[in-house]
Amino acid sequence: MQGDHNAISHPEQLVEGDINLTKARQQWMENEVGEQAKDLLYRDAQCFMHQAMSTPCLDAIKSCKGSYIENISGKRYLDFHGNNVHQIGFSHPKLLNRLTEQLQQLTFSTRRYTNEVAVQFAEKLISLTPNSLNKVLLTPNGSSAVGIALKLARAVTKKHKVISFWDSFHGASLDVVGVSGESIFREHMGPVMAGVERIPPPITYRGIFEGDENKALEYLEFVLSKDNQIGAFLAETIRNTDVQIPSKKFWEEARCLCSKYGVLLILDEIPIALGRTGKMFAFENFGIEPDILCLGKGLGGGIMPQAAIVTKFEYDVFNEISLGHYTHEKSPMGSMAALTVLEVIQEEELLEKVKQFEAYMRVALAKLQRKYSLIGDVRGMGLLWGIELVTNRKTKEKAITEAEEIMYECLKKGLSFKVSKGNVLQLSPPLTITKEELEHALAILNGAFLKFNTIA
Repeated sequence: MQGDHNAISHPEQLVEGDINLTKARQQWMENEVGEQAKDLLYRDAQCFMHQAMSTPCLDAIKSCKGSYIENISGKRYLDFHGNNVHQIGFSHPKLLNRLTEQLQQLTFSTRRYTNEVAVQFAEKLISLTPNSLNKVLLTPNGSSAVGIALKLARAVTKKHKVISFWDSFHGASLDVVGVSGESIFREHMGPVMAGVERIPPPITYRGIFEGDENKALEYLEFVLSKDNQIGAFLAETIRNTDVQIPSKKFWEEARCLCSKYGVLLILDEIPIALGRTGKMFAFENFGIEPDILCLGKGLGGGIMPQAAIVTKFEYDVFNEISLGHYTHEKSPMGSMAALTVLEVIQEEELLEKVKQFEAYMRVALAKLQRKYSLIGDVRGMGLLWGIELVTNRKTKEKAITEAEEIMYECLKKGLSFKVSKGNVLQLSPPLTITKEELEHALAILNGAFLKFNTIA
């Protein structure tokens, strides 16, 4: 099967996703995947290019609705991954109705023409951001949004350099991997975008600063003070994949440093905005405002690809530059999807719901950590949580094999999630999830840990 073809043996590739290194993968294919799905997986492997984190596929699905994906044999999985597009769940009825209606009206907007729904979406988005963020550009995907932000920052500051964190992820296109910090996206790529300075991130559980954010801030200021060609600081407000959450103090001081040195703060919230953290935008949890905000993924409601940047009125002075000259720039379909997502979040009071579920998750996952020695750290906010597995809590050695085995055990019972950094279980359910579904998912997770006899 394609699993053998795509086997990975380099430990440095344990960066963002699960890569199926253990026998659990083979057992999964032999015992849990139906013959019809095996056939489709084989055909998939013949057609599609193989790449890290996308292949080999786990199963073949035929439908998605609410909190679930369903495979072609009828088995349902609670999807706690969802590629971060399922804030309002899958196939939300209001979104389906709105897009169906839009298909009967306007499906495409030729360049240099506007349309009602694109303007409505932009107005809605601006109404939800701080008063200083009141100009929008739309684009079909997150990588392009980050690219627009970088171009704008160069134009505004007249400086070409950018500072970012090691291990950060900002997109998969060649320009954006040049400013990201994950090695797996730069392998064999040769020269990428020049002028990038990377610094260690403020990691609380492990890392060279050993949880001392003051050291991270000192490092940031040191670099900024030494290079006056840095015009932008590009960062994830919260690191999505393995859920690293800087403190409010860190972001307040980092914001001040950007202002002090004339650097634009670009916050990439493509996977974590739109209520994921209990606020519409993650930066609201830290009492700061970016100069440029990048959004995407869930903006399209899990149906349409849609992304955007939101920035300041004072930066709207570059009529002669094509900052985001994309074919589907003002897509009526994408705009209708995004407008509906924002409305659903408000109408269904999902922000309030997420904060309630955050309290539940915090208590439930802390209980698991006390119970199982395999859990070294639990961290999260809203409905974004990371469970870091270690073989020894003192040495913090990564429990990579165990993480994958637990992932497959959960899959057997109908819970799907992502493994990041090789040993972090990332839990990112739909914001529309019910309390019963959440309890069921945690029961599955508890059962998986119990099976591996890791009681503390």
